[in-house]
Amino acid sequence: MSNVLDIIKKSLRQYGMLIALATVMILFQFLTNGVLFRPVNLTNLILQNSYVLILAVGMLLCTLTGNVDLAVGSVVAFVGAIAATLMVDHGIPSVYAIIIILLIGGLVGAWQGYWIAYVKIPAFIVTLAGMLIFRGLALVVLHGQSKGPFPPLFQSMSSGFIADPFNSDKHILTLLIGIIASVFIVISELRKRSKQREFKMELLPLGAFIAKVVFLVVIVNTFTVVFASYKGIPNVLVLLFVLVFIFHFITTKTIPGRHIYALGGNAKAAKLSGVKTERVMFWIYTTMGVLSALAGMVFAARLNVATPKAGTGFELDAIGACYVGGVAVMGGSGTVIGAIVGGLFMGVLNNGMSIMGVGIDWQQTIKGFVLLAAVAFDLYSKRKDR
Repeated sequence: MSNVLDIIKKSLRQYGMLIALATVMILFQFLTNGVLFRPVNLTNLILQNSYVLILAVGMLLCTLTGNVDLAVGSVVAFVGAIAATLMVDHGIPSVYAIIIILLIGGLVGAWQGYWIAYVKIPAFIVTLAGMLIFRGLALVVLHGQSKGPFPPLFQSMSSGFIADPFNSDKHILTLLIGIIASVFIVISELRKRSKQREFKMELLPLGAFIAKVVFLVVIVNTFTVVFASYKGIPNVLVLLFVLVFIFHFITTKTIPGRHIYALGGNAKAAKLSGVKTERVMFWIYTTMGVLSALAGMVFAARLNVATPKAGTGFELDAIGACYVGGVAVMGGSGTVIGAIVGGLFMGVLNNGMSIMGVGIDWQQTIKGFVLLAAVAFDLYSKRKDR
């Protein structure tokens, strides 16, 4: 009986943030008199938080090593300025401009990664300097002014939706995607349970296992039904799904991913075990630069204008998403999906409180308490486990 309780407790810790997200969404659904789950509002919720979620995927890699990147907000502003210069001033086609901007983001990340990995300057100092440098460069490029509008193709990154080949009041393709995703979840969970049984690992009780699968399927289909009632799935949500899939695979199924966790768990032990820690740290910050550039383009496309004030506070939102999503304070533990769920949790808090008319001052205060509680809970859990 005690083993069963231990397994259930472990599962609750694993899916605790997802349960918390579902709970707070249901709570705000009642508090806002049904406004939260309106198709238009739920779509806007995704669009408004998409760039922070993209940053959270990259920030996860940094926080897994026990570090952060304070420059991402400034890089968002800088690449937005570059995008406006390329497309608005010089008329460069969107596809070529996107490739150039991603390369610039990679160079920015590599520049910071070099100082952190090989010169051994603390990441906090390097990225703090980057925050000042790239914010200043954004002002220089834009001459302190906003610039736009962007071409329609570029705008579609953030404001476009998947086209539906079926002519119907409901977005049929979105509903089909929800059904396919549900089948994938069921098959994936059954395969995972089969492997656990094969290796004689402790299994979740059948009732609890069925409840978990049903919970995941209900969440997926709730979102797809709501999206289908409006314009369907936003393009940026597809982009997010691809990023989550890629980085979840990298962090859980590949050797470089294992090296990140090893580096965060104990850098000296990892180095003695043959992990090239400098190379790992370098590519982490290079990747963060590319994702910052991608987030910058999504943000600029949504505003349809580049502004030197873009990205202000984004670094704190991305860091908060990771820690609320279960990343260990000292590194070495955390997941991509957890960071996304943490970002959505903070986004739902913002959206729900805004609908209720809560002032920005109290919103910031409540978000601060939520972040503090998440970190305190993480530390308490670690002490209890020890």
